[in-house]
Amino acid sequence: MQIFDTHAHIGLLYNDPLAQLRAIQEAKRASVTRILSICNSLHDFYSVYETLKTEQSVYYAIGVSPSEVTAPGKDWALQVEKGAQLPGVIAVGETGLDYYKKYGDQRSQIELFITQLEIAAKVKKPVVIHNRNAGKDVLNILSERMPEAGGILHCYSEDAEFAQLALKLPLYFSFAGNLTYRNARNLHETVRTLPLDRILVESESPFIPPAPYRKERNMPANTVATVEFMAKLLKMDTEALAAQLWKNSCKAFNLPE
Repeated sequence: MQIFDTHAHIGLLYNDPLAQLRAIQEAKRASVTRILSICNSLHDFYSVYETLKTEQSVYYAIGVSPSEVTAPGKDWALQVEKGAQLPGVIAVGETGLDYYKKYGDQRSQIELFITQLEIAAKVKKPVVIHNRNAGKDVLNILSERMPEAGGILHCYSEDAEFAQLALKLPLYFSFAGNLTYRNARNLHETVRTLPLDRILVESESPFIPPAPYRKERNMPANTVATVEFMAKLLKMDTEALAAQLWKNSCKAFNLPE
């Protein structure tokens, strides 16, 4: 069994590079054999990239998240464009909109998002999309500016109705540990209604651990628990589901299986 954790904040797990590497090795032992490393800021991206760039099981996304909208960094757009062409960088992001935390103002967030969609289109990479309390604007913007390489709605939190609208675009739907929570009925319903070939799985570590690890720091290895829960929801064999999710992930990020 092979599992692709499509969204992990490895740099937030530990400051110590050796501890980061140990977390990756623990993930491998748990069958999580590929990880997409996500950073909110460019400073964090370059720090993690330098630490882990020789680790062949880790891939990278580069981008500026909504949390950094008031201070994205000097020449940030140029840095994202150049960084997207580094070895192992397979996506732009995470980017998107977050109206829950009210970072900066909505107009600034939208401008930050649109610029990165344009960069993703230019470098021909998929975009990893953050959406919190901003679904309508996210979908409207993507409807007009979706990069040809598509995108991933990470840590999906909308309902099945929203998913049906989003399915009209070249988007994948990535589910994190909150799928395993008993009160997440909107997510349970959504997984059951989505085409199987449009679903991905992620840890979102160190955040949102699956139910069995709810009181612990979330780790990439815990992605297995989310796959097991999803398999029960879909009444599938866990290994068969893992194989399909692996295939989807490789296609989403244009990687060989």
